[in-house]
Parts: sequence; structure tokens; C-alpha cells
Amino acid sequence: MKLRSLTSLLCLLLFAAAAGAGQASSNQPASSAPVPYTSVSQMNQLLSALEQASQQTQVDLARLRVDRWKTDSNTKRQTQADIDSIERNLQTALPEMIAQLRAAPEDLAPTFKIYRNLDALYDVFGSVAENTGAFGTKDDYEVVGGDLTTFEKSRRAFADRMETLAGAKDGEIIQLRTQLHTLQAAANPVSSPKKVVVDDTEPPKKAPAKKSSASATKKSTPSTAQGNSQKQGSATSSQPQPQPQ
Repeated sequence: MKLRSLTSLLCLLLFAAAAGAGQASSNQPASSAPVPYTSVSQMNQLLSALEQASQQTQVDLARLRVDRWKTDSNTKRQTQADIDSIERNLQTALPEMIAQLRAAPEDLAPTFKIYRNLDALYDVFGSVAENTGAFGTKDDYEVVGGDLTTFEKSRRAFADRMETLAGAKDGEIIQLRTQLHTLQAAANPVSSPKKVVVDDTEPPKKAPAKKSSASATKKSTPSTAQGNSQKQGSATSSQPQPQPQ
């Protein structure tokens, strides 16, 4: 479970770091930060201890006399095949991985590669140690068991190292994202949004217009004149007509 989680974390960090660095490099010149001395010193100690454990394990495995074990031929054959596989790994594969990590002590990929190799070696070596304890001599079992313990300590040390590097890479990714957002904000300034005010209040109703006095006077003039003419006609008709003589 721990191996799977570390694998997923490694893939995520490598992808995010590559994406962030690729975007930031177009706007900012790339600069390689110096590797801290304490980190290099710690890695050198881990690799030196691993190289010593590898050399001692090869010597101890070569002294095993599996053919003299009191067990069936299939168990002897399988154990010897496991021993040969461990020796090939320690002689060829592991030195190449160590050289890659020495060249890039801060990189997660070569660190994880050694951790995964140690994890596989521990499983095979554990089977050899178990068969040695069951069918070999007591002295052989103590020697092989000690080598297995040393590899287990080395594997845990590299696991802790990977956890430390993962935290550092996570901080670098956050810093890259912050720088990228700052550059994007400087290149594309955000203008203040326009405010639109909506007035949904109903306007006051207009009062009906009052008629002017002049228009009222004009409208009343014809009726007044008509009334006067009617009065004159009545007066004329009421006067007596002169009698003929």
C-alpha cells in the first residue's frame, strides 16, 4: 500500500512540476537552484551505507552451501536461483542506479528507483533468509539475517528521504504556481467591472392640466353675444307700433 501511494505521489509531483516549469519558463529565464549541502551529505551517507551492505551481502551469499541443505531438490534449486538473482542485481543493476542518484541527488525519480529496487530485493532476500534458517546452519542464518536487517534499514532510510523530497517538491510547485499567477495577472490586468443601476421605482403620475382662463373667456364670448342679441330682439318687439292717422 505504501509503495502504491508513493508511486502515485511521485507521478503527480513530476507531472505538476513539469507543467509548472514549462509554463513559467516562457515568461521567466530558467535558473537552477544550488543543491543544499546537508541534502548532498545525507544522500552520500545513504549511498555509502548501501554500497557497503551490498558488498558484504555478496560475500555472505557466496559462502552459503545450499547443496548441503537437508531438504528436497526443488527447494534447493529455487533458493539457489534466488541467490543468483540477488547477486546479479547487486553487481550490475544497483551500481548503475547509485551512479544516477549521485549525479542528481535531489531528483525524485532516481531516488524512487533505488527504493523500488530495494523493496524487490528485500522480498527475495527474505525468502532466502527464511530457507537458510530452516535448512542451513545457525551461523549462516545469523549472517544472512543480519544482511537482511541492513537492507531493511536502508529501504526505510530511502523511504524517509523520498518523503522529505516530496515535501520540498510540493513547496517548489506552490512557488511556481504563485509566480505564474503573478505573471499572468501582470500581463492581463483585470479592469474594474461596470456597474449598471436598475431603477425599478414607478414614476409619479402626472396631474391633469388645468384649462387656462383665456380659453375659458373665448369659449364664453359667443354665448354672451348671442344672449345680448336675444335681449335686443325682445326689447324691439315689446315697443308699441305707431298707429296710422
